[in-house]
Amino acid sequence: MKLPFELKERKVLVKRDSESSSEYGIRPFERGIPELLDFGIVNIDKPAGPSSHQVSAYVRQVLGLKKSGHSGTLDPMVTGVLPVALGRGTRIAAALLPAGKEYVCVMHLHQDVERERVERVLAGYVGSLKQLPPVRSAVKRQWRMRQIYYVKVLDMQERDVLFRVGCQGGTYIRKLVHQAGEDLGVGAHMIELRRTKAGPFDESSLASLYDLKDALFVFEKEGKEDALRRIVQPVEVAVGHLGKVWVLDSGVDSVCHGASLKVPGIAKVESGIAKDDLVALLTLKGELIALGSSRMSSEEMVGEEKGVAVSLNQVLMKRGTYPKVGK
Repeated sequence: MKLPFELKERKVLVKRDSESSSEYGIRPFERGIPELLDFGIVNIDKPAGPSSHQVSAYVRQVLGLKKSGHSGTLDPMVTGVLPVALGRGTRIAAALLPAGKEYVCVMHLHQDVERERVERVLAGYVGSLKQLPPVRSAVKRQWRMRQIYYVKVLDMQERDVLFRVGCQGGTYIRKLVHQAGEDLGVGAHMIELRRTKAGPFDESSLASLYDLKDALFVFEKEGKEDALRRIVQPVEVAVGHLGKVWVLDSGVDSVCHGASLKVPGIAKVESGIAKDDLVALLTLKGELIALGSSRMSSEEMVGEEKGVAVSLNQVLMKRGTYPKVGK
């Protein structure tokens, strides 16, 4: 089962053949450890007990950083995928908040129900689901619609139901379980929940807090980088779910100074971008410059010769990384 962005087959549409100068910038996976720790992200396997904020604080403490930020709160007893952005990379968290999420949940029914009926009720939630956030939540308590992409019952032992659900960010699985109990007419509550995907992050790149601390110890005492590099990923990994627009070297600095990206500054784009999509602007080396809202479709960006292609939401690259035009 896949989240919506995983189902998209994007192709790279070239507008202008161009190569990036070796004098400026650096490919994300070639950054040194200090640069990674200031502009990276770790996919922490959150344990049961601490809050997401506490886990982020532990990461910050272990790495000796001033800033860190998680993308998408998990309740204290919920485990699993918790991307934590580091240093300047904390600004990427906003791009992950609305990204699709996947969970594996154990639901306990209060009375016996046939598996076929349970599967039918859960499958009925695929599509738009109306939810009211819990009394204690980080968002305003008002009814809102959330998209459920898929639900699949994996196992059922007596009154315990193990199921997988893919959903829009901000969906409350505990509320979904409660609603399932009501719709089945028997009542139900959640007894265990684990997040298995958050946007482009899944369980394949998970690391525990102990793994992170051990990897840092090996790096500092022995100078070996391999373990730390496996855990601390370039922040660019966090935009894997977004459509991408690659900017010519000559256009990078103006974007860093807050200028919207205009069509003449584009080298290539990914297909499948629609107007008003959140997109990632990259250098030709693959470095993340900024996040923005597309003002044209992919085809228009390639076909037009002028106009604003992307308006900026947030700049992440340091000014001066690439030279001003004419220098």
